[in-house]
Amino acid sequence: MSTEIKIEHLNKYYGKKQALKDIDLTIPQGMFGLLGRNGAGKTTLMKVLATLLQKNEGQVTVCGIPITSAGAIRSMTGYLPQEFSMYANMTVYEAMDYLGILSGLSKVERKERIPMLLTKVNLQSCKRKKVKALSGGMKRRLGIAQAILHNPKVLIVDEPTAGLDPEERVRFRNLLSEIAEERIVSCIREPFLLWWKRRRARSIMRKSAKKSCLRLRSVTRLPE
Repeated sequence: MSTEIKIEHLNKYYGKKQALKDIDLTIPQGMFGLLGRNGAGKTTLMKVLATLLQKNEGQVTVCGIPITSAGAIRSMTGYLPQEFSMYANMTVYEAMDYLGILSGLSKVERKERIPMLLTKVNLQSCKRKKVKALSGGMKRRLGIAQAILHNPKVLIVDEPTAGLDPEERVRFRNLLSEIAEERIVSCIREPFLLWWKRRRARSIMRKSAKKSCLRLRSVTRLPE
């Protein structure tokens, strides 16, 4: 099976407004980032890749599977939006267990993966704490844990460090770097990438000066 996301001549419209224009891009295994100003189309592209939005034109394949096969794509994709909610009155473990059931994991699989993932995101000691009692950084880490609960091949993360303090941002960056070693691709966008920009991470996105639509020119692997 191919280990890449391949995009060819992708176009997306909202009525008469074009949000994505003729995108050609190949994203191999590793951690890659999207950087662009507000309204450039970054989230639109992510939602197309996660099958939450339908493309208007072009071809997109994820690990060799056409994006039109939504069920197959979702089974291999983990998605963490910028704003998400979980079951506030459940404990961390209960929420993960319920999401595991919804993902079709067996009881044996859930008992194996949930403790392992909570340890990976440093939340094992909080497994009996209610979700609503978690800090913002803890909730983001729990979001990552639930996004990879079904062991996806692709992880898409939208503004993962929004609202986090500098120390938590570094911790979250390190977590995503570790996860990227086990996944085909992690797509991360600003403000996380603004930190990398100071480290000379090159953008893969720019907004046209004349048209309010996204144009991708190249893809750059983020430094470890």
